[in-house]
Amino acid sequence: MHSVHVIRRRFFMVESLYPPVPRSQSDLRHLPGERGLPVLGQTLSFVFRMDEMPRRLWERYGPVSRGHVLFEPVVNMLGPDANQFVLADRAGNFSAYGGWEPIIGRLFPRGLMLRDGEDHRAHRRIMQTVFRKETLAEDLALMQPVIRQHVEAWPEELAFYPAIKSLTLEIAAAIFLGLPLGREAREINAAFVDVVEASMAIIKAPLPGTLLRRGLIGRRRLERFFREHLPAKRAAETPDLFSRLCHARSEDGERFSDAEVVDHLVFVMMAAHDTTTSALSSMAYLLARHPDWQASLYDEVSSVSAPLAHEDLDRLEQTAAVLREALRLYPPLPAMRRRTLRDCEFEGFHLPADTPINIFNHFTHHMPEYWDEPERFDPTRFQRQEHRRHPFQFIPFGAGAHTCIGLHFAELQVKAVMQALLRQRRLTVEPGYHMPCQVSPISKPRDGLPLQLIRRG
Repeated sequence: MHSVHVIRRRFFMVESLYPPVPRSQSDLRHLPGERGLPVLGQTLSFVFRMDEMPRRLWERYGPVSRGHVLFEPVVNMLGPDANQFVLADRAGNFSAYGGWEPIIGRLFPRGLMLRDGEDHRAHRRIMQTVFRKETLAEDLALMQPVIRQHVEAWPEELAFYPAIKSLTLEIAAAIFLGLPLGREAREINAAFVDVVEASMAIIKAPLPGTLLRRGLIGRRRLERFFREHLPAKRAAETPDLFSRLCHARSEDGERFSDAEVVDHLVFVMMAAHDTTTSALSSMAYLLARHPDWQASLYDEVSSVSAPLAHEDLDRLEQTAAVLREALRLYPPLPAMRRRTLRDCEFEGFHLPADTPINIFNHFTHHMPEYWDEPERFDPTRFQRQEHRRHPFQFIPFGAGAHTCIGLHFAELQVKAVMQALLRQRRLTVEPGYHMPCQVSPISKPRDGLPLQLIRRG
């Protein structure tokens, strides 16, 4: 078994020895399951039907089954018990780096998702400084004029997804970069779209016209943008994450390298605006489909100060419940990936070392074994604590050591946007409209989500 990483210095991974992840040669024939199509295996189902594939596996094989995805054998693990075993990982059986590297390693190298152990903890400690409670209060004040400007400028009919994506990108740039994107915004946004889409590329070679090639070109564009601003950020300290990464030091006085700063920024900027865009789009769609809930949220957001004050965040209880129900029905990240570091056992099934593991939170969020009428929109399920039937049945932000570092920032941002939006506009959709959803790599409406945003009198 290869070592996943070696840390040369105590605090920062100045020189890491993450090896290339080999194609697993594990013999999984002792497990129930299927190989799928010749060559492709279950890849097409994994990429295009991630909402249906896990249910079929659960019904045929139960919580553990073998498969073949993205040209290597895998183990699919289903249900909240499997989520807990893999994500809590009290025995240190799994590697996030080993799981994600073959899929996104060329697109998000050395991002926080691709780090393990003390290396992950050290980098995470620095990045957590930008998500402290007092910092979040400053972030809320900073994003309010940006939100107001966008919402006021929106026409009464628009494709909501690209509009909200433009807003969340501008918010992320202001807060995490301390930079206005200006005329570069469209180009930067397109680069992020290409990088994210490339994460699910079936052809893992950057051939002309392939998703991976477009993603790598987008990655290089983002790198150039951040490197252009590095000298100024190194020269002066400002309160944004970009500057904090440039000036952070370990106990031994070491700093992040330029490459590490860029790697973290590319990943955080993607995570900060793409996943929030997904959540806001799902929430807007559900409120448009359920005007009774929209009316309740309008009353709630109108009962607190405008613009939203940090001390009023906890008063928006119904808004929080609708957000959680949107995240349950349409989790931004539908699945997670790990790789076994050693032989281990789950519910009597032997999992060999160096085996990729897929877990599916989208599936868990829709299990009738844990949720009452799981396909029905019902935010009250969170008020009656239905999500607590198992500690790992509701995991839209992941769980364990790799729980999303920005989950509180995301909720704050959603509440601020929803207050500004609902106080000014009433959301509607055409009669009979159902949002066509692309489940992976990040949940989003396939048609851009056409909404009517009717101005309130």
